[in-house]
Amino acid sequence: MVSWKCSCVDTRPGTLWATCLCPSMCEQMRALMSTLTNCDSVPRVVVFRSLVPGVFCAGADLKERALMDDRQSDLFVHGLRDLMTHIASLPMPTIAAMDGVALGGGLELALACDLRTAAYSAQMGLIETTRGLLPGAGGSQRLPRTVGVSLAKELIFTGKRLGGRAALAMGLVNRAVDQNETGDAAYSEALSLAREILPQAPIAVRMAKEAMNRGTEVDITSAMAIERMCYAQVIPTRDRREGMAAFIEKRPPRYIGE
Repeated sequence: MVSWKCSCVDTRPGTLWATCLCPSMCEQMRALMSTLTNCDSVPRVVVFRSLVPGVFCAGADLKERALMDDRQSDLFVHGLRDLMTHIASLPMPTIAAMDGVALGGGLELALACDLRTAAYSAQMGLIETTRGLLPGAGGSQRLPRTVGVSLAKELIFTGKRLGGRAALAMGLVNRAVDQNETGDAAYSEALSLAREILPQAPIAVRMAKEAMNRGTEVDITSAMAIERMCYAQVIPTRDRREGMAAFIEKRPPRYIGE
């Protein structure tokens, strides 16, 4: 049994249980994403991890998928794609901590996050072509945007699996580390990364994410307009005034997210 934990670094964690990305697991994740989006106290950083050593997520349950007819299979993958889009659209930074296997939909989940950490011993890949499929939950679009089109084509065409070192070298993950005795080195590194984000102004971080996410999908002129709109959101904030005051007074800023 794989236990998924979505840890809101400055709030209580939510735990989901499933063997893989099955329909029931996806429904639980949708409920959690809705909570994260609509809660009164928006978490500053969210970390996705597995509670089982050696496994991040092995993707969809192919035995279960084999029992679906064509229409059911299409609807399931469409729902999975929407779930990954919801994760990618969360307003706060998200980090996937891959301490083990992240294959197919598991890697697509990690790609839907803003940042990724991995243990060197982790194995990851979009292996769908080895099963007569293609990445259908956003992987065919997010992987090229992460590592480049040519390299993404090679990885998807061949269904190649990568270790943490290779993933770091090609920019698939932000940080990779040796696995530790407790099997949670990538999670520890994700928390370290989150702690570097936490002191920064929350609204500024969220607006920076919005500017980059929306700006990379359009031409540069339109992207500049998006940046201006996002920048306008931080000008009237108390945090911006606090940041300026802290600089002048030569002290650490105390941001409150307002």
